[in-house]
Amino acid sequence: MDERAVGLSRVLVTRPVGEASDTLCKAIKAAGYEVYSQPLLELNALPQLPAAQRQLVLHLDSYQHVIFISANAVRFGMALVNDYWPQLPTGLNWYAIGAATAAVLARHGIAAITPERVMSSEGLLAVPALQHVREQRVLIVKGEGGRATLTAELSRRGAAVDELACYRRSLPELPAGELAAKFSRWGIDVIMLSSGEGLANLQVLLSPAETSKLKHIGLIVPSARVAHLAREAGFEQIVTAENASDGAMLRALRTWQPGNGV
Repeated sequence: MDERAVGLSRVLVTRPVGEASDTLCKAIKAAGYEVYSQPLLELNALPQLPAAQRQLVLHLDSYQHVIFISANAVRFGMALVNDYWPQLPTGLNWYAIGAATAAVLARHGIAAITPERVMSSEGLLAVPALQHVREQRVLIVKGEGGRATLTAELSRRGAAVDELACYRRSLPELPAGELAAKFSRWGIDVIMLSSGEGLANLQVLLSPAETSKLKHIGLIVPSARVAHLAREAGFEQIVTAENASDGAMLRALRTWQPGNGV
């Protein structure tokens, strides 16, 4: 057990309900922290995939590159792919934005290319196999909305890029004041945020007065981009993890102490 964890921190995990949240909570608890879970995103399959999106799945074999931007993109996206492709097409390059996403793809028999260290859109764009994609077709499997970094840059490199949006992210339904009340009741010291969207939803679910009271709370964030957004929102105790993986988030948590946000 890490000595700094003993009697120190009550940690809030904000990942959506599911395996990814469960594994992180177990790792934090095993490290000696007290852990709570309150998702800041809800994920749901689209009620009906539009015809144009179905065509992308039907023509999966026409792509040279298929990118999954999260483990949830694999969960929802492969459910669609398996409906149309009981045997996966050959000759495709498969990509995962990080190790957790690659692990879920591996369950489908897919060996994915991943960034070596920076598990983000920027890290994926640095992968050698995506440097020269002119006149090649790329399919990005994702949720509705989200960042456009991959699509914009791969298009700039000359690729024909399509996006398969296979699930919807939404704001959890919590009564006004409920989230702040949970922070107080649980005595939360540190909040773990997995994305900029999670940070945005945190701000939506808190009133300005509630946010002001929490500006000294610890935040563990997965990237410099989200750290910048958190500082702009007024949070002061921020530790930036190497990426959003369980290991990186836990390592960042172990470096956190009141007053040492960076």
